Amino acid sequence: MVDPVSGDFILSARTLWRRPDVLDLRLLRTEPETIKDALLKRMDSVDFSPIFTLDEQRRALIGSVESTRAERKGYAKQIGRLRGQGGDWQALEAEATALKAQLATLEAELSATEKALHESLIELPNYPDPRIPAGGKENNRVVRTWGERPSLGDDALDHVALSQTLGLIDYERGTKLGGNGFWMYSGHGAALEWALLDFFCREHRADGYRFCLPPHLLVEECGYTAGQFPKFRDDVFHLDTNEGERARFLLPTAETAILNVYRDEILPGDKLPQKLFAYTPCYRREAGSYRSEERGTIRGHQFNKVEMFQFCTPAQAEAGLEEMVGKAQSLVEKLGLHYQTTLLAAKDASASMAMTYDVEVWLPSMNVFKEVSSISWARDYQARRAKIRYRPEGEKKTEFVHTLNGSGLATSRLVPAILEQNQRPDGSVLVPEPLREWLGTDVLRPE
Repeated sequence: MVDPVSGDFILSARTLWRRPDVLDLRLLRTEPETIKDALLKRMDSVDFSPIFTLDEQRRALIGSVESTRAERKGYAKQIGRLRGQGGDWQALEAEATALKAQLATLEAELSATEKALHESLIELPNYPDPRIPAGGKENNRVVRTWGERPSLGDDALDHVALSQTLGLIDYERGTKLGGNGFWMYSGHGAALEWALLDFFCREHRADGYRFCLPPHLLVEECGYTAGQFPKFRDDVFHLDTNEGERARFLLPTAETAILNVYRDEILPGDKLPQKLFAYTPCYRREAGSYRSEERGTIRGHQFNKVEMFQFCTPAQAEAGLEEMVGKAQSLVEKLGLHYQTTLLAAKDASASMAMTYDVEVWLPSMNVFKEVSSISWARDYQARRAKIRYRPEGEKKTEFVHTLNGSGLATSRLVPAILEQNQRPDGSVLVPEPLREWLGTDVLRPE
């Protein structure tokens, strides 16, 4: 939201939604209409009846399993006593054997029911925050605008032409190497790309975030934990593996890896928040045809990104989100680029996230803003899937952490924005001040 006096981006703690926001089955039973109303912001229809049916079956089966186990245990005690007394225990042994078979059948039914229930729950998205507009991208709200649109005149070039005349990106040889949707930075283009990544990493380290370089190949559990699988499983590159080998995929974003760093762990409450960042290439199938305006590096199968991440307590999360949005905005401002920040409507945000802000740079040739950072608050949705908890200081009981992630930043749209916004009439491009030392020049000139 925007302060009506200063125009600055703000978050209101007074409107913080304190209700548990992941698909907690107990909450689903007690407040189904509240949850349904929340999910209808991002779903066309909601029907919990199959989940409730499976839940009732599961609870009934648990009761049957427990009573059968108790009955079998009772028979075992009687058989032991009769054996000790020299009595006739064979008839009871037959009854116990029948109960054993009955118990095995019940346990198999319970396992199948629990699996079906889990699969039904895992398909449901996160609850949107009450501040989030319902519907799709047409309901997104711009909450901050920074800088002025550059006046470039009628002879301005687009980023593809600029990158070619300046000798920065080799699209033809990138396609030769990787196929459609790939490119190759070269010369000052490669230096510009690396200068951006170096700049981002230095900024995050200075802000106290811990640097990590995770594997690019992840096991299947990572995708389910992050909430990207099963719905978006086909959007990533999967590896062919040998028989008996664990299935793996190429990470689509470092968020998927960082979240899983603490999977199945309990964190000490006094050590939160844990703030991490990572540099990785990101690999995405990007299925479907490319729109004609998404040329160059606007959309592709591989691009570079620095990712911010926080594991925190629920009380720390609101401030963490504000911090991360501010960090992404600051990076774009230090590059001198005109941008806007947008609060995404429920259907335009990731299904795993309760709240998302996009930081979008202006691309003059396309006459649009394009996202270079998406900062999201998952509340405890991901942590429940990953079983990441923390123990509050002095407490025995654990609670789920909240997770936040944000690009800090992605480069494949920043390079076009830098080229287009900073171009000059003679065809040269002014290099943003933070990148000049690495590039060794203030201006990129045609070769």
